[in-house]
Amino acid sequence: MPTRIEVIADPVRDRCLLTTDHLSPRQLPGRPGVVRVALVAAGALLLAGDEVRIEIVASGPVRLEIVETAGTVAYGMRGGAARWDVDIQLTGGASLQWYAEPFVVAAGADVTRTTTARLTTGCTAHLRESLVLGRHGEVGGTLQTVTRAWLDQNLLLAEDLDLSPDSRVNWAILGRARCLDTVTTLGYRLPDHPHTLQLEHPASIARQLVHEQHDSTLGQWSTELRRT
Repeated sequence: MPTRIEVIADPVRDRCLLTTDHLSPRQLPGRPGVVRVALVAAGALLLAGDEVRIEIVASGPVRLEIVETAGTVAYGMRGGAARWDVDIQLTGGASLQWYAEPFVVAAGADVTRTTTARLTTGCTAHLRESLVLGRHGEVGGTLQTVTRAWLDQNLLLAEDLDLSPDSRVNWAILGRARCLDTVTTLGYRLPDHPHTLQLEHPASIARQLVHEQHDSTLGQWSTELRRT
């Protein structure tokens, strides 16, 4: 059973249905038209054999904001592996803001992480993902990421990254950097910026490669954009 957050816009009171699995979603106070939900780990994460699945569904003119209370560490798995899958569906003018805390892949971990997003016209998503390869002083384990996003029938984004230790040192991937910090918008574009790639359809990727996650300036930028 997946962790699930389902929000349905309502003229009187927006409805929020929450299902707990590896993560426990908890609704927070929010202003009218905004539903805020915190994700709290329901147990130790991320360990060998874990298959975390998070489903986000929002329909109607409502803004869903997801807050993570802490970062996630994928621990050494002694030959095992784990998954972290996110599925997002936005319809009817819904918007999503999700500013994730760092996802740390410790030495010996082997993780596959997927994000799939489907939006209809009028919907938007603003996502931040901070991937950290290894704790302080570590080389870090293996991470494979797969991202797919659609706006109606248009494919907005298709990206596969092999962040295994041997591959990520390529200058075209991470080089000497240890952290990959990314802000992605779907359904609209970010302002032009040296770190921003404008995609063919209305979507953008802003990305920084840094050695320490706190050196990234995308967090401050995301906070400013969050207020808009």
